[in-house]
Amino acid sequence: MPKVAYISLGCKLNFSETSWIVQQFENAGYERVDNHEQADVVVVDTCTVTELANKKSRQAIHKILNRAPETILVAIGCYTQLKPDEVAEIEGVDYIFGSDNKMDLTDIIGNLQKQPKPVISVSKESRVFEPIYSFGDRTRSFFKVQDGCDYFCAYCTIPHARGRSRSNTLAHTVEVAREAVARGIREIVLTGVNIGDFGRANGENLYQLLLELERIEGLKRLRISSIEPNLLTDQIIEHVVDSEVIMPHFHIPLQCGTDRLLALMHRRYTTGFYAKRIELIKKLMPDACIAADVITGVPTESDADFDEACNFIKSMPLSYLHVFPYSVRANTLAARMEMVPNEIRKHRCQDLIGIGKTMTKAFIDSQIGSTRPVLFEAEPFGKEMCGFTDNYIRIKTPANQAFINTVQNVRIDRYIGDNEAIGTIIN
Repeated sequence: MPKVAYISLGCKLNFSETSWIVQQFENAGYERVDNHEQADVVVVDTCTVTELANKKSRQAIHKILNRAPETILVAIGCYTQLKPDEVAEIEGVDYIFGSDNKMDLTDIIGNLQKQPKPVISVSKESRVFEPIYSFGDRTRSFFKVQDGCDYFCAYCTIPHARGRSRSNTLAHTVEVAREAVARGIREIVLTGVNIGDFGRANGENLYQLLLELERIEGLKRLRISSIEPNLLTDQIIEHVVDSEVIMPHFHIPLQCGTDRLLALMHRRYTTGFYAKRIELIKKLMPDACIAADVITGVPTESDADFDEACNFIKSMPLSYLHVFPYSVRANTLAARMEMVPNEIRKHRCQDLIGIGKTMTKAFIDSQIGSTRPVLFEAEPFGKEMCGFTDNYIRIKTPANQAFINTVQNVRIDRYIGDNEAIGTIIN
């Protein structure tokens, strides 16, 4: 029985795609193994969101080939889409598929073999979109409902790597979701490059999708992954308040913390607009989890800009920060602007990470003593099992096989660091 392993770098969207591809390998008679085990084929799904992501993609490929040069190495994804020639220079790579061609890999599973030079398949035109979902963790699935982006922010290459925004029809998307739930999935996390754009070409929208998905029998939980603040409508927020399926958990990118830099980066909102989104959520759902992405050290960012951004972020009732130092991306407007020195970027990044840790602790501390529903993971973790509350706090509690893949009421007892707390199941 041939064996296949995979490495998925970057976002949850990549993970959902890689998982789906590996499912097709399993359907073709392959055994899925961990990436540190010996495998006949290894699929590396690459990321290009930053230069560091490019580097990590190359390192992952080199690590596999150094350990097992006879392995058939397949490189797919955003980095291979933008830099196929760079990947082709790595000795031992056999197949290279772009972000919109990666699904073509499933058509040649039975004919994969070592190649004298890489076989490259990179398309420059976006294809018809097909929703897919990850499978393997019986509890949670990352469900790709949209791909591509039409925004072309000044710092970002994702529209070049992923193509234009596209999605399938509402009816077909819901049909695929029902299939996932029928396989035992209890929680669906909606993923995409810009999921707030879902259905636009068909005269449909994300709100309609949420209404249909929460009606699926057997689906216990639904989460919205990263969504642009200008596409997170009052209608969606107000609906989540009374929904028993959609979780009070929002991931809303901020990126820049001043109006000057937001305009410079071609973002489609102001700090005032962003603040109103956060304020509405917290007014209606005081215990909601809100995460934000922040880039620091963007071109022309002064000390005064950074101080203003920090003060704005501290004024927001955010639960988590995902902080990134600005990374120069070729063929973007920002690449032609005045750069902030690397050392300053690093220091500012560390300052923001510190602010984020303080916010996370404060959020979890505010939940101590409360009782929240927790969906426990498909596999127990040693003597402990883990699961997430509705508002996305990771809970650890003594393992009990009977509670795996079920929702239990848990009292949050104690913060233990990062995004974790100790809890007690309340029968």
